[in-house]
Amino acid sequence: MRPAAIDYAPSRAERRNFQRVRVKIYGRFMLEDRTEHAGQVVDMSPGNVAFRTDRSGAAGEKVIAYIDHIGRVEGVITRTLPDGFAMTVIASDRKKDKLAAQLTWLANKHELDLPEDRRHERVAPRNPVSALQLMDGRQYPCRIIDLSLSGAAIEIEVKPAIGVQVTLGTMRGQIVRHFEDGVAIEFAVIQRPESLDTEFNRPRT
Repeated sequence: MRPAAIDYAPSRAERRNFQRVRVKIYGRFMLEDRTEHAGQVVDMSPGNVAFRTDRSGAAGEKVIAYIDHIGRVEGVITRTLPDGFAMTVIASDRKKDKLAAQLTWLANKHELDLPEDRRHERVAPRNPVSALQLMDGRQYPCRIIDLSLSGAAIEIEVKPAIGVQVTLGTMRGQIVRHFEDGVAIEFAVIQRPESLDTEFNRPRT
């Protein structure tokens, strides 16, 4: 076997046409044994993905990933990393062009620090008491200061690292900022108003 000889470097064509982007997005992936696992993408180009995860497959193993803001991505593990793995994306040129456009948007969003929640009105929920859950199952009580369709600011004693995947109530998201009394969360997907109404008993406007 030659797993150690497989390098997670973009091909010459990829280096010429695409640039790897450092991002903090997450999703789930399925290994060949049909097991599903959570992970976070920390580095991606239309041809390669680096996943941070507690579970890694073996070099040469096929992977199907569902990545927030990106969608379904198929590939093969090319190298295991201390905290995850790197995979080569298997896709048509058309699909890779679409990935390039999505990654450009994500890169600009992170570089300019323009979280989506700035485009949505923030309100104070009628029932601000909730709980924040980490990926390992730990839960912490928190108080919601305000929330929008795409994020929330909460008062909480603990401060998970920026980029960490969390769940607020039933809404998946990630930590995007710290402030004196708590953290700001960006939801994985834009929520529907009725979903927030149901989850946090939010008054309709």
